Amino acid sequence: MDYDRTPHSERNKSTSSWLCREDFDRERLLDMDERVRSVRRKTLVILAVSIAVGAPWLGWWPLFFLLPAAAFFALADVLITRVSRPEYLMFGAWIGSEITIAGAVSLEGRPGIAGLSWLAIPVITLSSRFPMRGVVAGLVIATACTLAVAFGVDGHAILNSPQLVIVPVALIVSVAVLSTALMQSDIQHRNDAVIDQLTGMLNRKALAVRVQELAQQSAVTGEPVGLIVIDLDRFKQINDGYGHTTGDVVLKEVAYLLRKQLRAFDLAYRLGGEEFLILVPGSDLKRTAELAERLREGVAADPVTEGITVTMSVGVAASERDERFNYTTVFAAADAALYRAKRTGRNRVCVAEREQPVSLSAPGIDQLRGGTSPALA
Repeated sequence: MDYDRTPHSERNKSTSSWLCREDFDRERLLDMDERVRSVRRKTLVILAVSIAVGAPWLGWWPLFFLLPAAAFFALADVLITRVSRPEYLMFGAWIGSEITIAGAVSLEGRPGIAGLSWLAIPVITLSSRFPMRGVVAGLVIATACTLAVAFGVDGHAILNSPQLVIVPVALIVSVAVLSTALMQSDIQHRNDAVIDQLTGMLNRKALAVRVQELAQQSAVTGEPVGLIVIDLDRFKQINDGYGHTTGDVVLKEVAYLLRKQLRAFDLAYRLGGEEFLILVPGSDLKRTAELAERLREGVAADPVTEGITVTMSVGVAASERDERFNYTTVFAAADAALYRAKRTGRNRVCVAEREQPVSLSAPGIDQLRGGTSPALA
């Protein structure tokens, strides 16, 4: 493996996409989708009730968008942990709901401010999930749908009364601008809270949130969750022999090499010091162990910085298929495997033994939030 001298700030592009340029963007999307899911269902119920109440005056045409829109997001909820780029799935579901609304509004038969304004509803959720480029793309799509419906249904009426389309478009743009400004402030605070400032990896606070999400998702999908615990071998000797500045460089380089080999939805965390943890949704014990070995080989292949080669001891565990992911149990098994890797010579991957008892020192969710370290040797 050739040593890559690309600046560290540019390196996480290996797991980036057009909609998620950093791990934090994807973590935020998954986090917000989990938070919005129950609210979205309640919103759909409210809209269904309003349609039923207003049917004598509006007709039942709004159901032509409500039911397909609900189906789009229900499908996305099922598939979100099974695809390599969940952001594209969510954006596709968002586009599908917007197009469905446009189609339903066109069934009204005449362009009106009230009907076209329905197209502003999905815009509210854009900035909570996607970065600015996603918001801009969604805004363009929503505006295009509004104009297409308005002129497609009755272009003559729009030319005679342009306010019929100006007001809905202004509403769509205003919703996007206001929601984006509020979300950017929230993102800045959350970014400071969940990103490890040295390595750019996610930290313990982000891990606590993701663990809860994976537990809920595994209960629904039945998919296993793999867990990899990593400790750099003899890292204290690097700090003592080369200084803490060089030690920091080593941590940054190792973090980059780890992320470089992960899939988009495999999230890597720095637990503290030279300790790292990787969650691998949808991966059983065998596949997780294979990934761990690739990570170990990738880091050990070449010097991470001039004259310094780093090796890793790695412990691997995974939940069983068709059972709810229990972080405490799986972490304890991986942690025990890591200690075994340390005891048997370091620079190796050890897989959790079956029926591994749960260690009393395994950090639960509350300990993750509090920052208690698993104290790897």
